[in-house]
Amino acid sequence: MERVGTSSQGKSLTWADLESFDDDGYRYELLDGTLLMSPSPRPIHQRVVARLLAVLSVHCPRDLEVLPAPVDVLLAEDTVLIPDIVVGRRDAFNERGLIGPPVLAVEVISRSSRLIDQKLKPAKLAEAGCPNYWLVDPKVPEMRCFSLSDSDTGYAERVQITGDKITELYEPYRVELSAAYLVADYPDEI
Repeated sequence: MERVGTSSQGKSLTWADLESFDDDGYRYELLDGTLLMSPSPRPIHQRVVARLLAVLSVHCPRDLEVLPAPVDVLLAEDTVLIPDIVVGRRDAFNERGLIGPPVLAVEVISRSSRLIDQKLKPAKLAEAGCPNYWLVDPKVPEMRCFSLSDSDTGYAERVQITGDKITELYEPYRVELSAAYLVADYPDEI
């Protein structure tokens, strides 16, 4: 279950506070100074992450880098997110994480993260200017691809991928995949 909290003194937490936590196997993120804690992911979750990581890495332009969690994405001192996969400009990474919004953030929905992945994280990423957000639900399976809308309403869904139909995506760069490939025990090909 996802846990939410603030410091023991009731004040907002910062990235510096987060850096002082011991590595205990949980994923800690900050959303406007509020601590979000998630348990380690299940195998199906990691299968989806591994397959997407492979597809994204093969086609990644040289000025970008694709990394799996855990990589801190610092949006503000009190907002540090850890997308399941992050694509960022190489020059925006430092030894601590990605400074500023990524080019693409990908979340794989887990039972404990549904609300955060569908509502809270995309709202913060859109506000920060992350142009692309992908959301994968392995139970369906489906992948929904969002990009910033022309108005100030946040993200607009551009593509929904379901089943074994291979779909070609062009943002943030060209890749082809199917939702079935992401979750299959033994995939044939993309």
